[in-house]
Amino acid sequence: MGYIEKRLANDETIIYRAKTSWKVLIWPMVLLILINWLASKVHPLFLFFTIILSVVLIIQVILIIITTEFALTNRRIIAKRGVILQHSLEILLKQVESIAVSQPLVGRIFGFGTVTVNGSGGTQEFFKSIDNPMELRRQVNDQISEQSI
Repeated sequence: MGYIEKRLANDETIIYRAKTSWKVLIWPMVLLILINWLASKVHPLFLFFTIILSVVLIIQVILIIITTEFALTNRRIIAKRGVILQHSLEILLKQVESIAVSQPLVGRIFGFGTVTVNGSGGTQEFFKSIDNPMELRRQVNDQISEQSI
């Protein structure tokens, strides 16, 4: 049972679940391969250090991907990221003022982007590299509209 399931109220159901995209690893992997190739041309010891750095960076990104949870329920948005330094957000749908999506060119091509949730009272949370962010925004807006009726 994940973070989100543990926080659901008795009559609360998950409407939509968003995930961090694995596609964000494409460009960093290409750059790391290029850097390691260049390092191999300079000196073997330099290659050793760049490989260690590459492994550490890849593990860090994978941990971010694995530990990020984002869900829309019939009542609120629940999100969490991190393991050791955990950051969470729970905002009632009636308190959501807007939900913005920002996608760089690579994000548009591969279908990921940053979702910004703006709530009443100045709450502003960013969730980077969310897979299919436009669908998430549509689902949130649909659920808010349904509650207003």
